[in-house]
Amino acid sequence: MKYKYFLIAISLLLAEMQVIAQKKPTARKTTIIKYKIPKMSTLLGAYKDSIALPVAEVLTIIGQPLKIIDVNQQVYSITNMQFLYRKRVVSETEDGKAIPAVSVVSQSFKITPLPETWLSSIREQLKKGEELYFFDIIVKDTKGHILYAPNLKISIL
Repeated sequence: MKYKYFLIAISLLLAEMQVIAQKKPTARKTTIIKYKIPKMSTLLGAYKDSIALPVAEVLTIIGQPLKIIDVNQQVYSITNMQFLYRKRVVSETEDGKAIPAVSVVSQSFKITPLPETWLSSIREQLKKGEELYFFDIIVKDTKGHILYAPNLKISIL
């Protein structure tokens, strides 16, 4: 008899646990705030987006800070960017012949303008036919939204 009441109590507890476990959670309503991404431009000096410039002009603007602005002239702060310098070099074949080649140097930066070590290297080695490329530019607006800015490619004439 003792076991009968004990088994009934256990079966009632187990049945109650199954009923509780199968209740559906209440649905929460979330509101999504739409954010319109502004049209931005990447500026280095007075030049924006992709351009071709002579060596002398590039040497004057390369030390200036990179700026990201939108159509309303709002300036965005840069949090991270990649810089690539594609330069022409000479390589030797196995039999000792010199052939033209391309060397790529790239690094990620959190500051603008570029550090002085990079600027001095570029100023010493810059030649016609090379490229400077700012890409993967991540900016932040005044409200804290994180956005990608357009790339800036400078071809050397």
